Amino acid sequence: MATKSKAKGKPQDAVALLKADHRQVEEWFAEFEKARTASVKRKLAASICQALTVHTEIEEEIFYPAFLQATKDKDMHHEAVVEHDGAKKLIEEIEQSDPSDDFYDAKVHVLSEMIKHHVKEEEKSDGMFAEAKKSKMDLRALGLQLAERKAQLLEMTAAA
Repeated sequence: MATKSKAKGKPQDAVALLKADHRQVEEWFAEFEKARTASVKRKLAASICQALTVHTEIEEEIFYPAFLQATKDKDMHHEAVVEHDGAKKLIEEIEQSDPSDDFYDAKVHVLSEMIKHHVKEEEKSDGMFAEAKKSKMDLRALGLQLAERKAQLLEMTAAA
C-alpha cells in the first residue's frame, strides 16, 4: 500500500517526498534550539535521528542509485553519499548520548548545520533534485518505492 501525501491525498513523487522529510527535520531542529528541558531535547533529538536515519537509508537504497543510473553524475552522487556518512557518525554519537553530556547540544547543532548544507546542495537550482527532474527518472514510481520503504523502516524502528 502506497503512502499518500497528507496534503493532496495522492502519491508524492520522489522529490516531493524527500523535500517533505527535509521540512519536517528542519522544524524539529528549530524546536530543539528553543527547547530548555532535557526531556524535550531528548525527544526531539530522537525524532531527528530516527527521521534522518530512515531518510538516508531510502535515499541510498532507492533514490541515489536511480539518480546515478539516470544522470551518470558521479560527482554529485559521491558528494551526497559522503555527506550522509558524516551525518551518520554524528547521529550515532547523539543516540549514544543524552542531554546531560556537555557536548550534546553542540552535536545536535552541528548535525543541524550539516543537514542544512546537504539540503541546500540537493535542492538548489542545479542540485540533485533539479537534475533528477530533468532526467528520465520516473519520479512518481520512485516516490511510491520510497514511501513504501520508509513505512517499512519506520515500522521496524517502532517495533524495536
